Amino acid sequence: MKLSNGAVDQKLRRLSCGAAPRVLDLFSGCGGLSLGFQKAGFEITASVENNPVAAASHAQNFHPGDHLRAVPLDITQVEPIQLVQDLGIGDIKTAVDVIIGGPPCQAFARVGRSKLREIENHPEAFRHDPRAKLYTAYLNYVQAFTPLAILMENVPDVMNFGGHNVPQEVCEVLEDRGYVCAYTLLNAAYYGVPQMRERMFLIAFRRELAQSIHFPEPTHRVNLPPGYKSSRNVALKLVTAATQTGNTHNYIAPPEAVGPLPPAVTAHEAIGDLPELRAREMLKKGILKRGARRLDQLTSYDAKRTASAFAKQMKEWPNFEAAAGIRDHVIRFLPRDYEIFSRMSPGDQYPQAYEHALTMFKEKLKEARERGESIGANSPEYEDLHKSIVPPYDHTKFPNKWRKMWRDYPARTIMAHLGKDSYSHIHYDSNQARTISVREAARLQSFPDGFVFSGAMNQAFQQIGNAVPPLLAFALAKTMMQAFSEVGSLSEESKTSFVSAG
Repeated sequence: MKLSNGAVDQKLRRLSCGAAPRVLDLFSGCGGLSLGFQKAGFEITASVENNPVAAASHAQNFHPGDHLRAVPLDITQVEPIQLVQDLGIGDIKTAVDVIIGGPPCQAFARVGRSKLREIENHPEAFRHDPRAKLYTAYLNYVQAFTPLAILMENVPDVMNFGGHNVPQEVCEVLEDRGYVCAYTLLNAAYYGVPQMRERMFLIAFRRELAQSIHFPEPTHRVNLPPGYKSSRNVALKLVTAATQTGNTHNYIAPPEAVGPLPPAVTAHEAIGDLPELRAREMLKKGILKRGARRLDQLTSYDAKRTASAFAKQMKEWPNFEAAAGIRDHVIRFLPRDYEIFSRMSPGDQYPQAYEHALTMFKEKLKEARERGESIGANSPEYEDLHKSIVPPYDHTKFPNKWRKMWRDYPARTIMAHLGKDSYSHIHYDSNQARTISVREAARLQSFPDGFVFSGAMNQAFQQIGNAVPPLLAFALAKTMMQAFSEVGSLSEESKTSFVSAG
């Protein structure tokens, strides 16, 4: 392997001696990407996260007891050199080998293709442009740390956002900086995650490290619902157009699931072993009450419930074991809706839920009149009863607002919106008749049971929904680690000179 001079050379020599690649996680959230990379053998050196609660979660899980790591950081306000000095992680040019994470798509897409190039060439000219701030800050970190590899993640629409293909533009900028780069769409269900989550991933390597990009081969098989294919086609619109017109691009079709692969992990395999929370019974007993939900009460595992291979993996994840039980098995207080949930069938959405609610209202109205109560149509009593049973949302405008999960299929995408309400993931078990708990959401994202979320229930839901599933991150990290393993082709003389210099 031909080495470059300077920082890249020194990093490659260090890795050739068997050292772990060091990771800087930008826009880290609570640490889904970090966890997958750690599991693959990377060292989580530092992170940048603006949300105080998410920053606290990341620090608690990857640098426990280090209060500096829990400080929220705004990437537009903290210069790379300041980060390095504050954390004491060494020379900025040699402190980090890999940068993972990526800015929100708005940081790129509102700028436009031509301006991306202008920003790249004349960053100071756009210092006060709010649309370019996150993008310039991100490029500033890449420039300052000179990582050997980069991984970015975003929603599929970033490939067709505001009429242009953001990852393609990013690849072009990175190629100008000495990287080989490619991007694709991956669905988490193909990689052992019990969730059909589709995301764009971009990988870049310094040309001194690799000459081509590969994405992980699927480990599981699944037939995705039709909606996923149509959404992917929309996201790929600009890539398809570029292909048809003969224009080059850096998109690589995702590897296909071939051979005798096991079926995707189902919702029941993911959460079926967790202790039951029968919401209606809990409500009657006064256990379930209105108020903030803290994540500080231990819930012991139920030894009578069988744990799947996936569930055992979540319980036994190295350094994140939870032998005694879990502390975040808490649910929303939704007294109006528990009975509706119990009547819904798996796959039902809000229109079906609304019909069940109307049926329940008619039943209650009939019972009241049979007791001799005089409740006339449109009377205050009539309206109060209706309001106490029937949700207020227009069933013709919000068909996807509610969904009852399928038991024997991966869950739909876990979103950050869970921090506001959880109707998108109603538990498949009608006896429990509730939305999923914080720990169930974490399981569906493949967070191990010993992973701790700071804050209260809503904040935990938001962190989980914003994260990259750790098992998908692990698959990507393993593939990227293969490139680092090839650094061992350095000569013994080079290794000796590096050790001597160190």
